[in-house]
Amino acid sequence: MKTQEAVKLFEALSSDIRLDLFRLLVKNAPQGLVAGDIAKELGIPPTNLSFHLRALTSAGLAHVEKEGRFLRYRADIPLMLEVIAYLTSECCHNSPEQCANYRQASGIAPEFLPERK
Repeated sequence: MKTQEAVKLFEALSSDIRLDLFRLLVKNAPQGLVAGDIAKELGIPPTNLSFHLRALTSAGLAHVEKEGRFLRYRADIPLMLEVIAYLTSECCHNSPEQCANYRQASGIAPEFLPERK
């Protein structure tokens, strides 16, 4: 991942509503949610929701699929994990043993973090 790609993703998540929205889609992966259910869950009017959904889909963080008269939104989980890898790939570059200590202290399952070599 290049820095400009990461910036685009962070800009898309820089709103509290969009961050909550993305986390809701992640929580409901892989099936995703239809727009009406998202609006109910987050208590957002449909017009506001469409604005925020457009920002996430434009950044590639979410994908939309038409199901009859409904739109189903899904988080792009591989992209989310790529962002995590981007942020952590050079952790303690000159001190991998310290990075291992940080990873252990974080409580995050090791499979969610890229391996240090």
